[in-house]
Amino acid sequence: MLLATYGLRSGEVAKMCLEDVDWHREILTVARPKQRRAQEYPLTQETGGAILQYLQKVRPRCDCREIFLTLRAPIRPLSRGALYHLVSSRLSQLAISLPHRGPHALRHACAGHLATNRFSLKQIGDHLGHRSAYATRIYAKVDLPGLREVADFDLGGLR
Repeated sequence: MLLATYGLRSGEVAKMCLEDVDWHREILTVARPKQRRAQEYPLTQETGGAILQYLQKVRPRCDCREIFLTLRAPIRPLSRGALYHLVSSRLSQLAISLPHRGPHALRHACAGHLATNRFSLKQIGDHLGHRSAYATRIYAKVDLPGLREVADFDLGGLR
């Protein structure tokens, strides 16, 4: 959910700590190493519920501050590689065919969803934690419904 809803990078999810979730304010704080700052997001009810369920029922008890941990000894924070394996395996189980099968595919899906909902490249870049619009341009895919809308625009007989 963190990868698809918020478009987070696998490293950002792997490094997320317990104190990054402010349950009282319903805020999720994400360390953005490329920007050298933290970014806050509203914690969706669905995502908050999933994190809470994981913390209560799945996460091994230990002194680690990272949220996501390995389930087998030695207990340690989940790596980016482990996240890749989890996402890739889940996509395979769901028979979802994508050119790229890791966490970054979910980041692209998030950006595509925002573009479909008419967010500007600047807004998408801000959501993804980009410093410049140049970095966001790789997520700009062809918007076929938008192109059809432009093609159907009435030019008032200037065709």
